[in-house]
Amino acid sequence: MSLTETEVAKVARLSRLAFTPEELPGITAEVNGILGWIEKLQAVNTDGVEPLVSVSGMTLPLREDEVTAGGQAADIVKNAPESMENYFVVPKVVE
Repeated sequence: MSLTETEVAKVARLSRLAFTPEELPGITAEVNGILGWIEKLQAVNTDGVEPLVSVSGMTLPLREDEVTAGGQAADIVKNAPESMENYFVVPKVVE
């Protein structure tokens, strides 16, 4: 499958991308190259291949859930320029 310059220009316009007429032939060639690679990938026989989440067979190390010292909100906001009821107070940014 290959696209014409007109089709690439239409897709670019729909994607809110601006290309000059001089850039359009190069972009068209790049898009057609990408579509060529996709066609090659679609030709690969993947029958009997399990879907993968990762290419490596390792699993992530898990840690034990441990109860930690909570209730430190007052210590956390202690150095804040302004706080109220253990929450940070920040200036309004949206009017």
